Amino acid sequence: MSDIDAHLLIVDDDERIRSLLQKFLIRNGFLVSAARDAAHARRLLSGLDFDMIVMDVMMPGEDGVSLTRDLRQTMSTPILLLTAKGETTDRIAGLEAGADDYLSKPFEPKELLLRINAILRRMPEPEAKDAAPKVLSLGPIRYDIDRGELWRGDEIVRLTATESQLMKIFSALPGEAISRAKLVEDLGRDRGQAQERAVDVQITRLRRKLESDPKQPRYLQTVRGAGYMLAPD
Repeated sequence: MSDIDAHLLIVDDDERIRSLLQKFLIRNGFLVSAARDAAHARRLLSGLDFDMIVMDVMMPGEDGVSLTRDLRQTMSTPILLLTAKGETTDRIAGLEAGADDYLSKPFEPKELLLRINAILRRMPEPEAKDAAPKVLSLGPIRYDIDRGELWRGDEIVRLTATESQLMKIFSALPGEAISRAKLVEDLGRDRGQAQERAVDVQITRLRRKLESDPKQPRYLQTVRGAGYMLAPD
């Protein structure tokens, strides 16, 4: 993860500290949101994704340790707790609740920055999306991407050269709409409305081989204003 890209949530009931931390971290390249208490933090967390939470322990109402413990039930977002308490028992309580680190007040802003960056570097990189499946399922039909073959049960479904090329184009971008103009281009045709209408005809023919009801297509869909989309199971 790039530290500069990280979105931090600061949770502190002290407006002065909250504002100072927000400004300092923004100057150091972070995107920063701030909450004044646990309830406010919950509202932000319900609508936004954060890369890390920096949270004061001593807050009115629900304290930081309690909130950390509860958040750990549903999320793995790293949490750094801030508190005026420096005793070992308090640090252990925060860590047992699920905090990733603990920093006692008062602290140097540069130390906070070092702690934040160290935690973010320990986080695993987001896993790459799985490679495209080798076979797409379209109800009773399956399409072997590597071989470019369409099968219904044990029987191969014969495709024309254009239909075969269309399937290759769509299977490379399942779930994404492809415009008629783009299809014409990928098919190597000259641009123009006539060729786009020809694509419409080819789509209609291909649907007869894919759909149980070609007039109500489930797998080769028309996306209004965007083109056509292959929507496998």
